[in-house]
Amino acid sequence: MRVAELLRPEHIPLMTDAELLKFNSLALADDLSLYMREAWPIVEPSTPFIPGWHIDAIAEHLEAVTAGQIRRLIINVPPGFTKTLTTCVMWPTWEWARDPSSRWIFTTHEVGLATRESVKRRAVMSSDWFRARWPHVIFSTDQNVKTEFQNTAKGEMFCCGFGGSPTGHHGSRIVIDDPQNPKKAGSDVEREAVIEFWRGSLSTRFIPPATAACVLIMQRLHERDLTGYLLAEEPGVWTHLSLPMEATTRQTVVLPSGRKIVREEGELLCPDRFGADQVAALKVSLGSYGASGQLQQSPSPAGGGMLKRGWWKEYAAIPDALDEVIQSWDCSFKETKDSDFVVGQVWGKKGASAYLLDQVRGRMDFPTTLKAIEALSAKWPAALAKLVEDKANGPAVISTLKTKISGLIAVEPRGSKEARASAVSPAIEAGNVFLPAPALAHWVGDFIEECAVFPRGANDDQVDAMTQALDRLLAGNAWADWAERKAREVAEQAA
Repeated sequence: MRVAELLRPEHIPLMTDAELLKFNSLALADDLSLYMREAWPIVEPSTPFIPGWHIDAIAEHLEAVTAGQIRRLIINVPPGFTKTLTTCVMWPTWEWARDPSSRWIFTTHEVGLATRESVKRRAVMSSDWFRARWPHVIFSTDQNVKTEFQNTAKGEMFCCGFGGSPTGHHGSRIVIDDPQNPKKAGSDVEREAVIEFWRGSLSTRFIPPATAACVLIMQRLHERDLTGYLLAEEPGVWTHLSLPMEATTRQTVVLPSGRKIVREEGELLCPDRFGADQVAALKVSLGSYGASGQLQQSPSPAGGGMLKRGWWKEYAAIPDALDEVIQSWDCSFKETKDSDFVVGQVWGKKGASAYLLDQVRGRMDFPTTLKAIEALSAKWPAALAKLVEDKANGPAVISTLKTKISGLIAVEPRGSKEARASAVSPAIEAGNVFLPAPALAHWVGDFIEECAVFPRGANDDQVDAMTQALDRLLAGNAWADWAERKAREVAEQAA
């Protein structure tokens, strides 16, 4: 039971002002949501506080971190739901009211934003409201600047931009708020830099390592954003609270206390903040990928992105008398835990349709790649042409195997990956591309999913091998058609 629930209204007139203040401080230190409501005017004097169950859900998870019940927490929530104020301002100042010795590291994608929240933290704890209730929290005169300040109990709050230098700083709490700029969601370089900063720097800053906690709060941007990476690489380690803007099915959110919140299908997260009209406008402005990731916390649209899940056709038996059979290979640079896969596909053509007949996929070193090509060639001798992307290990593969296997053809990729997928997508949408029924190929589900999340997926090797094959089998002139269409669109926009 919360402290505030112990005081009956009829007892309030019987208490002195000092007793009421003490009771109020105890109640606030016991309830982060209540604390946030009272502290809100200090940092947002012109904006009214809008309550919502999502704030209570986030607050209860943060309380569980403070209590030591959760040590690794990921919260995915749309923009505009006070996630930063809740997690980076209210929670840390609330915890210092309880335990001023805790040490904090805060980081976000831009140092200016991190500094702004640091100033707000200091403003809350410097306010008359806070000082009257928790006078034991005293700032140190030795270290008290915008980005870093300490108190006399040896507590510390330090902030930096993501990729900055936390050297010399350790935290019993590390808070990561939107580590990547949404405008750079499509950048592989930016995404990998975020992951590397976590692996090589932030993950080593915990003190004491056995009990320190980390909270990551962000909107989803990509299948391999920091949320996706952590959930994939550390399964079962992170408590995950995902709050989509709109419930696509009936959803039950279970809070650390055991309390359950049920959302009906179609129910908005907080209509008082974003009603149906506002959400509809956001979907238009963000586009399908942005809306799916930033609003729904799913890095691909429900039906898929460029290559829709519902476009693929299925075959139960390979057609007789195929017009042509080929192989298509996408090779990796090296065999590492994080590298792309090597993919080899066998495709057949009959009339205006293409059929994916077989596929091998794995993280392979160079000798293993050679063996895989030899094995697939022996299995499918009718696949005379063997397309090998002229990148990564492709040239070395051709050079090594050309005296043993005939038909190896180096293919220079034309344009970006997205452009190549766009060039062949009309054939898929028209129903001219067939995949084996799931009973025939265990990997077909993964293939469809990779295509659906492209180009926001963690891997795109199957897509690359497919577009290379379809460009030869069906398109022939698909690239030219696509380039002509794009040029026409550019000309029309310029006019």
